[in-house]
Amino acid sequence: MNNNGLMMQYFEWYLPEDASLWKKITEEASKLKTLGVTSLWVPPAYKGANGKSDVGYGVYDLYDLGEFNQKGSIPTKYGTKKEYIEMVQSVQKKGIDIYADIVLNHKIGADETEYIQAEEFNATSRNQMVGDEKTICGWTKFTFPGRKGKYSDFTCNWTHFDGIDWDQSATRNAIYKFVGKSWEEAVDDENGNYDYLMGADIDFDNPEVKDELYRWGQWYLKMTGVNGFRLDAVKHIGYYFYKDWIPAMREASGKELFCVGNTGIGM
Repeated sequence: MNNNGLMMQYFEWYLPEDASLWKKITEEASKLKTLGVTSLWVPPAYKGANGKSDVGYGVYDLYDLGEFNQKGSIPTKYGTKKEYIEMVQSVQKKGIDIYADIVLNHKIGADETEYIQAEEFNATSRNQMVGDEKTICGWTKFTFPGRKGKYSDFTCNWTHFDGIDWDQSATRNAIYKFVGKSWEEAVDDENGNYDYLMGADIDFDNPEVKDELYRWGQWYLKMTGVNGFRLDAVKHIGYYFYKDWIPAMREASGKELFCVGNTGIGM
């Protein structure tokens, strides 16, 4: 008996920005089953910094699955929350698993700025500080005004991040680590240390951050019922986080939860 499955990546970067993907998958569920597809890898379902134009990797609000008027739209590039959940359920009824793409490494599109003490680091040698400590203006306050605390009242400020790549006051792009913070050590050693990738870099050593990501994971699994995860940017996140988080999610959901990691943004 052949137990090999067939996973299909059902999206690509340049799909039209017409919020139609979830409906299209629902319509094609029977055809996919006939073709022998056993699982679908679908793109990030939550609101990105560019709203309806965001592919999903510029993470803004993990709790907005196309439900709230944020970043210029209610739906994401792929559709609404209702359409997403209907898609998951309809595909699963055909015996096909859904693997959700999730990005926990960073946030982009903050609602407000903050003045933060920071140190600039060499982009190609992340352990080498450049110049002196300075005050920068960073986009690090995420208040999610369109959601108004529904599902979670957790908001982010600079203490929930390790660093950022833009100083608004100087309108300058560089890699800044916040004073008192440290780059994660259990990450890829490209550029000396590859903790920082983009946007506001999540501080996985912050207990508030870790607690919220556990709460979000449990909420997401209960809300959507997906069968597993494609984990983005794993080489930029300390290995210890997913080592504990994945078993906790499996226990909370009562599912095996297939998981596969990707080293960075890309297909």
